[in-house]
Amino acid sequence: MAVADSKLKLLLQPVVESLGCELWGLEMQAGGKIKLLRLYIDRPEEGVGIEDCEKVSRQSSAILDVEEAINGEYVLEVSSPGMDRPLYELAQYEQYIGENISLRLRFPYEGRRNFKGRLSAVDGDEIVLVVADHEFLFPVEGIEKANVVPRF
Repeated sequence: MAVADSKLKLLLQPVVESLGCELWGLEMQAGGKIKLLRLYIDRPEEGVGIEDCEKVSRQSSAILDVEEAINGEYVLEVSSPGMDRPLYELAQYEQYIGENISLRLRFPYEGRRNFKGRLSAVDGDEIVLVVADHEFLFPVEGIEKANVVPRF
């Protein structure tokens, strides 16, 4: 997680939790003049409804504006992580051991950046991914993006 993202997380996490939700993750996309800040919120027992997203959006927007946490114009988007939820932290990977995930590495490993397989373990700050009976050990900081593959 980038330094700017971790500062935003420290600022917004108490706001989200005060509204009865969990801050699952956040993403900042800077493209052009307007930045996009996407917050993923969750309520493990009940799930997230549109009302939760609205409340978190209003409160988070107010805090971001008062604290002037983002330079320039931005759009705030608040949503559930969904079935194909992104994974950001080791604790989140631990929750999905045994599930299939897809990931993209920051830099190629053995000539490729994209992997899809079963998450079999978390070992220190690395994850163990089984792809076609071959185990790969990836440091979490080397993962650009990871998502749970939904089961239907």
